Amino acid sequence: MSSIIAVVWDFDKTLVDGYMEDPIFEEYGIKPDEFWAETKQIADKLEQEQGIKVNSDTYYLNRFIKYAKEGRFKGLDNAKLMEYGKALNYYPGATEIFSELKSIVDNDPTYREYDIRVEHYIISTGFKKIIEGSELAKQICCCWGCELIDAPVGIDGENVISEVAYTIDNTTKTRALFEINKGVPVLKEINVNTRIPEERRRIMFRNMIYVADGPSDIPAFSVVNKNGGSTFAVYRTGDYEALAQVDTMRCDGRVQMYAQADYRKGGTAYMWLCKKVRDYANRIVKEKKNAIMENIGGSTPKHLPSAPPTQTK
Repeated sequence: MSSIIAVVWDFDKTLVDGYMEDPIFEEYGIKPDEFWAETKQIADKLEQEQGIKVNSDTYYLNRFIKYAKEGRFKGLDNAKLMEYGKALNYYPGATEIFSELKSIVDNDPTYREYDIRVEHYIISTGFKKIIEGSELAKQICCCWGCELIDAPVGIDGENVISEVAYTIDNTTKTRALFEINKGVPVLKEINVNTRIPEERRRIMFRNMIYVADGPSDIPAFSVVNKNGGSTFAVYRTGDYEALAQVDTMRCDGRVQMYAQADYRKGGTAYMWLCKKVRDYANRIVKEKKNAIMENIGGSTPKHLPSAPPTQTK
């Protein structure tokens, strides 16, 4: 019986205010809104003119590679991507909530007795290297993101990002969820296709909490909801459109709860996530106690009461 609680996070606009690529655009003088708008326009044009499907979640990788090879992103390689992880703009409390949720079980002797743990995971359509270079990297068990290959280009042979190695989009995020479910990140001898009975999997879906910001995460929300887990959406403070978006998802049953992307103590996001971790931990304790009693079998033998003394007439 699994004793691990997994909190699974999206990254952009969930933990980070904006996109993880924003520091790159700032350094190279690229306007983010124009870059993303042009990327969508090019993808749409390719679909119309060539009759092909273009993955809107990951097509941006091609433009990053193109800019790097052309020198517009001069010297942009994997090592530099990791450095950008140090320049991210987090939502309030985002860098503290990870340890706060872990401390709920780590500091409770009953939860420790039943070996209950909290693990954090990040699944993003952004750059894995940026996440690995971030302040949060040391607090997570594993992360998923897009990965690129460095190669020398140009006359000087400077290493830059040159090929796509691995991609995560909003549908394949669900694959990552099943990898967490089966324990792929820590059990190297298995993969996502390994047949494992549900009750023997490392982290049950009903022990998962998925946190993200919008409709692009609906496939992942659906998998977690369908399998008994918890789903939580966040929106940027003061962004009415983002609020309306997550409220629609709640009304449609896509998410169970939402709040402002502010994870500081006393806020709705903080309290709801803490409550879910405690609810899960209490349920696990109860299930384990019940399992112990079931394994005991029959009743425990007891001493018979002493016979009353014989009365003489």
